[in-house]
Amino acid sequence: MPKLTVFFKDKAIHSAVFENGIVHIGRDESNDLSIDSLAVAPIHAAINIQDHVCTIKQLNESFPLIINGNLLKTGSLNNSDTIVLGKHTIIFNTTESIALPPANDYLTDLDVKSFNQEIEADLSFPTANLQIMNGNNIGKILQLKKPMTRLGHNGNGVILISKRKDGYFVCILESGGTISLNNEPLNDKSLKLNTNDILVIDNMSLQFFLN
Repeated sequence: MPKLTVFFKDKAIHSAVFENGIVHIGRDESNDLSIDSLAVAPIHAAINIQDHVCTIKQLNESFPLIINGNLLKTGSLNNSDTIVLGKHTIIFNTTESIALPPANDYLTDLDVKSFNQEIEADLSFPTANLQIMNGNNIGKILQLKKPMTRLGHNGNGVILISKRKDGYFVCILESGGTISLNNEPLNDKSLKLNTNDILVIDNMSLQFFLN
């Protein structure tokens, strides 16, 4: 399912996941994705989502539509495309196609293959994702497919996100640097993650959400 994240001055202000259908974007509150700015038309653009094909169309010629730096009236959307409406930027992501980065990147699976195999079949909770909210990889979405995933770097703090039958939980494996959940120190507790929670570790801010 595509996810649209709205940024203003490099700060994420809103995000939403959409299924098949038409997504209207504009200043008016009746839109599926509303952006409160006079630089955005009351009904600025529409995205047509049909399975794995997504297209966008400009609906007001007086308000430009810029996709990946190009001024367009219509176009197809692909993962990590940027849509500029006035002073706001929307990052388009297709969460199904995003894979975890290789080892030594920000996410590294623990060496618990045998444990994963034993409990994978018993876990049917929706797949979770982390969206990077700052830095050079802003907007990138990382899927948490394994029952246990480690996040961070040795010396700067390491946390563990575990997939359980009643949800996803986060706890500290190694202290160091700033580790917080929704601006509160994580400390030595195991806390359940909820949609739109913000994790900060090693100066990286990530937003948690479920498919």
